[in-house]
Amino acid sequence: MNYSAVLGAAALGLAAGSASAAERSLTVYTYDSFVSEWGPGPAIEEAFETRCGDCDLRFVALDGGVDILQRLRLEGQDSGADLVLGLDMNLMAEARELDLLAPHGADTSALDLPIEWDDDTFLPYDWGHFAFVYDSEQLAEPPASFAELLEAPEDLKIILQDPRTSVTGQGLLLWIKHVYGDDAPEAWARLNERVLTVTNGWSQAYFSLFMNGEAPMVLSYASSPAYHMAVEETDRYQAAEFDEGHYLQVETAAMMRSSDEPELARDFLAFMLTPDFQRHIPLGNVMNPAIDLGAELPTVFERLIDPASLTFTPEEVHANRRAWIREWLNAAAR
Repeated sequence: MNYSAVLGAAALGLAAGSASAAERSLTVYTYDSFVSEWGPGPAIEEAFETRCGDCDLRFVALDGGVDILQRLRLEGQDSGADLVLGLDMNLMAEARELDLLAPHGADTSALDLPIEWDDDTFLPYDWGHFAFVYDSEQLAEPPASFAELLEAPEDLKIILQDPRTSVTGQGLLLWIKHVYGDDAPEAWARLNERVLTVTNGWSQAYFSLFMNGEAPMVLSYASSPAYHMAVEETDRYQAAEFDEGHYLQVETAAMMRSSDEPELARDFLAFMLTPDFQRHIPLGNVMNPAIDLGAELPTVFERLIDPASLTFTPEEVHANRRAWIREWLNAAAR
């Protein structure tokens, strides 16, 4: 008897059985750090597939929230996505205008955010404040306000991200506009004197440059030190708390109206607000969970700064973003 042939046929049979068992598939557009080996994606995928029993969760990694929005704009109703995960609240109005998304239908009573939330399309899964993270071995006393940062010696260099391509870069754009209003161009001009470089995305700025000692400060999140404290067991990297307050980011997910699996998509959205999803956010995405995790929240989060929240409405951002980007570009060209 040809055992190889028999075993091969058996393996093919098992594979076919597995394929038929996982008849339902769900494609989720998200950003690359979410699905990296150190991000929350792999554990969330395993947890959801265990929960649904007969589905295949497929993440498609893009560069970031801005790139997700551009992909939806290009694909329209022919998009291959069932869900998008990674559009923050500052991109919501622009995404809604595409008329591609459907109501989530989820129970939002478990949400625990710094602001009230009643949107029926975009469902939060985490939140955080933009902040300048500093290396305490290079900078013993960081600025305690934008005013102090703009008055700091020019040899205090910072690393930023481009607001046209990066969600964090856009966050700083909105933060400065909220603090300085009509005087934002002048604030940008003064800040640019301290900018070492502007990168396309957060990962390059944080890991490739800041963590290699290229500058003592980088634009990131108030929650970023949690990873260093919990995983690397070091207090070296901290977030500077600014007197003016910090701009808030709420990250959301939404389902496509063209999804072939609307029921499964809504199941995933409901799953997002359960501990089985949320427990992977604090140290996987290094953000605050969207629900109260109680004792499951890592204790290092109690040691983070807790700044006042600054926000614009999504509609205000959509109406003014291009003009505010021009202000930044004009200041950078001086």
